[in-house]
Amino acid sequence: MNLPTNIQDLITKHNRPGPRYTSYPTAPHFSESTDMVQLRDACVKGEGPVSLYLHIPFCKSNCWFCGCNTIITTRNSWADEYLDLLEQEIALIHAHIDTAREVTQIHLGGGTPNFLKPEQIDRLFALLRSGFAIANSCELSVEMAPNYLTQAHVDAFQRAGLSRASFGIQDVQPDVQRAINRVQPMENNVRAIEMLRGAGVKSINIDLVYGLPLQTVASYQNTLREVLKLGPDRLAVFNYAHVPHLKPFQKRLEQHRMPAPEEKIQLLLTIIEHLSNAGYGYIGMDHFAKPEDELHAAQREHRLHRNFQGYTIQEEKEVIALGISSISETPKSYRQNHKDFESYAKSIAAEQWPIARGILLSDTDVLHRSIIQSIMCNLRLEAASFPSGQASQVQALMDHTRSRLQEFEQDGLLRLGSTGFEVTETGRLFLRNIAMEFDAYLNIGDARFSRTV
Repeated sequence: MNLPTNIQDLITKHNRPGPRYTSYPTAPHFSESTDMVQLRDACVKGEGPVSLYLHIPFCKSNCWFCGCNTIITTRNSWADEYLDLLEQEIALIHAHIDTAREVTQIHLGGGTPNFLKPEQIDRLFALLRSGFAIANSCELSVEMAPNYLTQAHVDAFQRAGLSRASFGIQDVQPDVQRAINRVQPMENNVRAIEMLRGAGVKSINIDLVYGLPLQTVASYQNTLREVLKLGPDRLAVFNYAHVPHLKPFQKRLEQHRMPAPEEKIQLLLTIIEHLSNAGYGYIGMDHFAKPEDELHAAQREHRLHRNFQGYTIQEEKEVIALGISSISETPKSYRQNHKDFESYAKSIAAEQWPIARGILLSDTDVLHRSIIQSIMCNLRLEAASFPSGQASQVQALMDHTRSRLQEFEQDGLLRLGSTGFEVTETGRLFLRNIAMEFDAYLNIGDARFSRTV
């Protein structure tokens, strides 16, 4: 990836808080006052294939940098209670939707999905098969924790049809690992890779984080060298989001030296340089992949999509999410389950869908979502690519923000035409900034976001 000589100035100029656009409107705009019956009915009336997301919230220890919704426990019997609740939630959904709709994608996130024992994993997928029509070609991806991953876990996921795996390393330096309370010896990562490759898993993603305490450019260069020896197919390298107002335990990190803003810029540039030299292409939004990875072809052919699970080549479809805090998506709505175990369990016991909040999308929302998806996934926006009834609206929105788009063009972030634009190689670093120009909710409410770069 070739970056201009003034890249540090560009990052300093454009680096400001902004959404990650895993949804639009973004989660801070979901409301508890939204009509829950309408949110449920948006799923009931859906057609076509679906994607399932299951949130397994359990972790054996707390990582101080984490922003996920987790339950910290070593009591495995809690997982049995949780599976009982998932069984009931699946039954509630099964009773209302068209059960012939095929499931073509399943993703397990968390938390730590391999907190479950192998027999619990078998039970979970038996429940899914009893409640949904799982396609023979269904893609199954699972987030895993190498410290607790055993061959028996891998075998259980393999029986379920595992095709993709992902796990976090964050940083290999012992002092950084101790500071973030995530000690994960490199031999555990090597062992996880060997087990997964031995099980025939073709695609493995590794998560890294920059901006953590005690990180330096030199130390992170070593982290990258060690991680690349594992040969991951994809890498997601996230900018650490310090949000102690949401996750109070993150304040523990402040006792250590945190990278200064200019040092974080150097860390980012180091990441791009090392991964580019190693042959990984930059997809955008922190994601890198080998040239032969299907994400690259999908992006070139303008069929890449993005949801709460990240980038995917799966066609846009409804996401049915199960478990606490999980977020479901339909063509015209989002709904989120209760975030705490007690409220979730109480709803299930009352035979109610455990919806805590959500949002019903207007036609304007749907249009803006399509625009932002095009920018985030396919690195372009072209009015003519939209249906005839929407093309004039897209053109009007671009005309409205043309002065800002011209500024982006002057900075080398996009190439602007009369009816659209294409994001440049440099502009991939600033996708969130470009997308924000088409966010009608951006200055509504008091939502706080991580910085865009």
